[in-house]
Amino acid sequence: MTDKRLTGGIIHTYQKYDPKRIPDPMQPPPDLVSPALNHMMYYGSMRELTEEELARAIRLDPSQIAGLGPSLDALLAMLEERKRKILTTYETDSVRKKARRSYRDYAKHMKPPRRVKDFFHQAVHEEQIYDLERLWYKVNDDQSPFSQGLVQLVDRLGDKYEIDELAANYHFTGRTSMTIPEALEIKAELEKIDELLKQMEEARETAQIAIIDMEALSEFTQPGDMETLEALQKQVRDLMREMADQQGLEFSKGQFRLTPKAYRLFQSRILERIFSDLQASRTGRHSGPVVGEGAVELPSTKPYEFGDSVTNMDIVQSFTNAILRDGPGLPIQLKSDDLVIHKTRNAPKCATTVLMDMSGSMRYEGQYVNVKQMGLALEALIRGEFPGDYLQFIEMYSFAKPRTAGEIVELMPKPVTIFDPVVRLKVDMSDEQISEQMVPPHFTNIQHGLQLSRHFLSTQDTPNRQIILITDGLPTAHFEGEMLYLLYPPDPQTEAATMREAHLCQREGITINIFLIPSWSQSSEDIQFAHRLAEATQGRVFFTAGRDLDRYVVWDYVKQRRDIIS
Repeated sequence: MTDKRLTGGIIHTYQKYDPKRIPDPMQPPPDLVSPALNHMMYYGSMRELTEEELARAIRLDPSQIAGLGPSLDALLAMLEERKRKILTTYETDSVRKKARRSYRDYAKHMKPPRRVKDFFHQAVHEEQIYDLERLWYKVNDDQSPFSQGLVQLVDRLGDKYEIDELAANYHFTGRTSMTIPEALEIKAELEKIDELLKQMEEARETAQIAIIDMEALSEFTQPGDMETLEALQKQVRDLMREMADQQGLEFSKGQFRLTPKAYRLFQSRILERIFSDLQASRTGRHSGPVVGEGAVELPSTKPYEFGDSVTNMDIVQSFTNAILRDGPGLPIQLKSDDLVIHKTRNAPKCATTVLMDMSGSMRYEGQYVNVKQMGLALEALIRGEFPGDYLQFIEMYSFAKPRTAGEIVELMPKPVTIFDPVVRLKVDMSDEQISEQMVPPHFTNIQHGLQLSRHFLSTQDTPNRQIILITDGLPTAHFEGEMLYLLYPPDPQTEAATMREAHLCQREGITINIFLIPSWSQSSEDIQFAHRLAEATQGRVFFTAGRDLDRYVVWDYVKQRRDIIS
């Protein structure tokens, strides 16, 4: 009789092999670009991204690292066994008594000055290091025997704290007593083991071997074990560098550098996240065509009518119609009835400047990161979907400066250099002895930003011009000729100058749309000013949480383009 029992399951059990969990060879590689760009978003060019930081930020598939699981399992078992032996060998009751007795006995032999005697005895009884430190400052004589004794007493109280923490954090079941120095050494060893166990558990889940403290681990392992783990660490490092190179991260001199390829990849992922909430049944983000005389040729056709441009003629279909009418033969005679013209749609141009507030207040809650992410998303959208549109970024602080898309990630909020509650400064920028570096940079000059935007947009040959202003409140700086005013709290003089610039924008047909970011100092005055500024140019005000800023701006831009085409 044939034995129908299947032995495959036994093999799977012994080899820990599950055919259902084979890594998919087509699965996308881990995202290295987003952690790198996010690092640059927060720190700009002030701090380079190291290989260790990138390793901590990404998640790899451990199944792709041959031998990683068994090696880490063996090391984990070894550390667990070392911890178990310690806990089953020692007890802590006796050493706690020794630490308490050492502290109390030393305090009894101290002779405090009469004026602090009561305070000393109370501090010793309450066993608070803070009280003993206050007493040391109160004595105000660090050379006296009592002051030097207080330092020793604080050390003994600190030992008592450490041993009490050891007994509270670990369950000892042994019978061997410890001295105070031995107890402190065992506490440090157990804490090191716990930290290593935590690191290795995480490494087993994410293949982030770089997070393991190899120097600490070498104290508990055999040389052969460390060599195996270091080989695996090199394998992971090589894999990470290979994937980083594929995604546009160049590794040089121990640091990663972002290439244009990495920027494009990061921008595409931002757009994927922004449009991920769109339902399949709803209208997509691409503008619906409006048939008529235009620049974009459509696949559909129509018979030629008087006035149609022959530049959009469907040549193949037109000649086919002529052959069907007269039959094959040369020459082919085309008549107006044979002509077929491709339908077209208009693709009107839109010109936009984006004012990005990088004043001192934007550092709160990391709002500047949200502003930069919005800028990258909008640039990616226009480059990919509306390549004919004009887009200019402007950084706004005490001054306004044009910035390219490649400079966005390096922008940082300006450091606050004046902390007075009231600031009234006037700077003559026409003075050759004064440079911009001498001016406090953390103010908000919306007026200068609008003025610069107006100059950029005035050169664009399109009626569809707008300014996207992203800020968290009222302006605190403005120009009057060559004179720069820095006024805090916000002053009506600055508000009036900003409104004058808004009316100039309105006269030139430029719309101002404001995205108001929440701030700890925001008040009803900020909101009212934003409404007045937007209404002056028939624009709108959007109130948005900072983390959703890119979604609001991009969706609104798409909607506006759809309205323009319609």
